[in-house]
Amino acid sequence: MNQEIKTAGDDLGTLAADARELLSATADVAGEKVGAARKRLAAALERSKEIAGKVRDQAVAGAKVADQTIRENPYQAIAIGVGVGAVIGYLLGRRCSSRNCDQ
Repeated sequence: MNQEIKTAGDDLGTLAADARELLSATADVAGEKVGAARKRLAAALERSKEIAGKVRDQAVAGAKVADQTIRENPYQAIAIGVGVGAVIGYLLGRRCSSRNCDQ
């Protein structure tokens, strides 16, 4: 999950950098349509920065709450983790046994 988030963040960063590069490359180009497109792109970049900031803040807040909950209830957290792992193991085991998965 963390790798997916990192990849998505890297992709958004690349997209933003490409958009900024496009804005600077078209700075000398005159024309009503190009100007309007540049304004829309700049506005979209600003909105995406705001949204990314809000998402980051929510993720940090969620992580803090999860950390605090786990610290307050360590044995329950361990039990939940073991239970979830057991259920996933059971389901994967059933799936492989029905398909005859020999590895």
